[in-house]
Amino acid sequence: MKPIKNLAQYYVDLLVKLGILRFSILLALALVALAVVVQVGVTLVLTGHVDDIDIVRSVFFGLLITPWAVYFLSVVVDQLEESRQRLTKLVSKLKDMRSRDQELNLQLQKNISKLNQEIEERIKAEEAREEAMKDLENEVYQRERTQVELAERTALLRSFIDASPDLIYYRNAEGIFSGCNRAMEELTGKKENQLVGLTPWDVYSKEEAQQIVETDQKVFTDNQTLTYEQWLHYPDGRKNYFELRKVPFYSKDGRHLGLVGFGRDITERKRHEESLEKASRDKTTFISTISHELRTPLNGIVGLSRMLLDTQLTEEQRHHMQTINVSAITLGNIFNDIIDMDKFDRRKLELYPSVLNFEQFVSEIESIAALMASQKGLRFDLERLSDLPSVIEVDATRLRQVLWNLISNAMKFTKEGGVVMSVSADVEEDVANITIEVEDSGIGIPESELSKIFAMYYQVKSGKDNLHAVGTGIGLSVSKQLINLMDGDITVVSEEGFGSTFTVTIRVPLAEVPEAEKSVPQKQPELNIFMVEDIELNITVARSLLESMGHEVSVAMTGEEAIEMFDPELYDLVFLDIQLPDMTGFDVAEFFRKTYKDLPPLVALTANVLKNKGEYLEKGMDAAISKPLSVTDVQDVITQFTQGENSLPVQSADKPTEVQESNDIYSRLLDLDMLHSYVDIVGTKPVIESIEMFEEMMPSYINVLDSNMVAKHQDGIVSEAHKIKGAAGSVGLKHIQSVAQKAQSPDLPAWWENIDDWVEEIKNEYQHDIKVLKEWLAQR
Repeated sequence: MKPIKNLAQYYVDLLVKLGILRFSILLALALVALAVVVQVGVTLVLTGHVDDIDIVRSVFFGLLITPWAVYFLSVVVDQLEESRQRLTKLVSKLKDMRSRDQELNLQLQKNISKLNQEIEERIKAEEAREEAMKDLENEVYQRERTQVELAERTALLRSFIDASPDLIYYRNAEGIFSGCNRAMEELTGKKENQLVGLTPWDVYSKEEAQQIVETDQKVFTDNQTLTYEQWLHYPDGRKNYFELRKVPFYSKDGRHLGLVGFGRDITERKRHEESLEKASRDKTTFISTISHELRTPLNGIVGLSRMLLDTQLTEEQRHHMQTINVSAITLGNIFNDIIDMDKFDRRKLELYPSVLNFEQFVSEIESIAALMASQKGLRFDLERLSDLPSVIEVDATRLRQVLWNLISNAMKFTKEGGVVMSVSADVEEDVANITIEVEDSGIGIPESELSKIFAMYYQVKSGKDNLHAVGTGIGLSVSKQLINLMDGDITVVSEEGFGSTFTVTIRVPLAEVPEAEKSVPQKQPELNIFMVEDIELNITVARSLLESMGHEVSVAMTGEEAIEMFDPELYDLVFLDIQLPDMTGFDVAEFFRKTYKDLPPLVALTANVLKNKGEYLEKGMDAAISKPLSVTDVQDVITQFTQGENSLPVQSADKPTEVQESNDIYSRLLDLDMLHSYVDIVGTKPVIESIEMFEEMMPSYINVLDSNMVAKHQDGIVSEAHKIKGAAGSVGLKHIQSVAQKAQSPDLPAWWENIDDWVEEIKNEYQHDIKVLKEWLAQR
């Protein structure tokens, strides 16, 4: 097959090479030759010889078929050539295609490789995606779980916040509420969704909102936490006292978002503080009353013993009388300690300096201390270690109280030996530095106790006799406070079994000798004195003193008797005791000043320690002196007013008229006229229903009233008292209505001083009055 192909190719190549003409001639010759050869060959085979005709025929036959053969071959060649050319083109295209195919194949391989790589990467990515999906699922699960936990925690936190009795709220930088807890909802009477978007002006009263907005602004301005206290009221009218704390808060980028507020109800603490203050006032009143009641007989003892010492007595009688007098004075010092203890508790210890003859003061201390020592069989010595200033400016009563305390203690804890008081002074230009030492030979104080003896109520524990347990344990503490107020101090050195030494140092200004002491005393005129005093012992002492000075004395024992007896034209001077059985000395003075135009000087007599005379002058007195009366005080008063130096009186305010109570409990407690009419018209059943309603309403009234009392909110007190008065009047509780009427009337004199008692009376007695009312109705 291959040779034929090669031959055909050769034929075609020859045709192309020679051209069609030459190739036709050459072909014709070849065909003639072929025909001759074939003819000759066939003829020889058939006949055995060849003729010329055979050769001519062969040549003619060859020439005859040559054009057809040439044409046929030419067509075939053309066809073949076209086929070849097409085949060549096809081959070329095939080559191109093969080359393209190779390129594509190469590209395909590259793509396949890349695809495989991408597939691998995609597989890896898919695996990574699956891992990521798993991680994402885990993260979503964890986030959902976290969200659930966060929601649970948020709910738990919210429940905690709502369960808190404290106020918790949030306000933005514009001061607008953005959240709160349940306690805040109860306070404002608004739910949280109602409160959000409101300002304090929309929620609180104007007065409360003003303070809240001002403190908010301070928190925003200073960017600091602020804590303060404020009264806030509930929708039902109750007022509670809150400790409010406001804290600024910020976003993560430091942007100011607003504030968080916390409020703790400290009403009970405030009420407790008020109770303590009231207890302190009650204690003060009690101490003052007891002091007055005890001083009254004590003043009699001091006055009478002093007067008896001026008479002719035997030595034994004088010794006993001196003992009585010193004991009474010592007891008076104990009363001073008790009063000072109360003032010490209330931080009201005060000094009232005045001019004092220091030499005379020291001599008085020496005389009385020597007498006290002799009664115990002890020795008392006074040593003046330097020249002493003649006159100084000091609170003599307080200084005397301190020295008496130290001397009394020294003698109390000394069984044998004695007490030595040494006095020295370092005088500067206008000031004297005075040192007073009190040394005893007593039992001494243990070293471990020395640092504690000036503590309030502290008592040293020492020895089998335990002498230090005697006493109140307040004297040294109060004494140290007093000396500190005098720009001084008290120190102590002691050795157990060998005595103690207390050293008092004070720094006091020097003073000039008063003109009254420099001048020769003038004889005073004999006066007709009107005295109002209810204690017979005091009357005896005062009358004896005044009559011994040449004066005549008329006495009234009650305020009513004084009003009836008094005639301003008959008397030159009036002594008025402050505490009388039916009224006060101020009431008597007020009546006198309203009734008479021209009055003799009115002098108050008081058993209390007299420190500030201004209070007595403001209440209508011209002067005031302490009991028991002393010759000096009486002479000073007489000298003052006989020389025309009396002060102008100050009128006092009117007092409210007291309500007269009937003996009949029904008429005293109930408005019987109203109740009779009410029952006659509607019957008892509606009255009982009204009473039951009143009983239901009163606890809420009382709660609101209590809160306003603790807040000292006058308008709130008046408002609630007005409600109680109206409610009580509607059911005929006259007594409660009357008390509530007072409580709702702040214009009454001493309203603030009495409002506590009126409120307590309402709280304590309204149920009793209701019971009485029900009993009265039962009888109907």
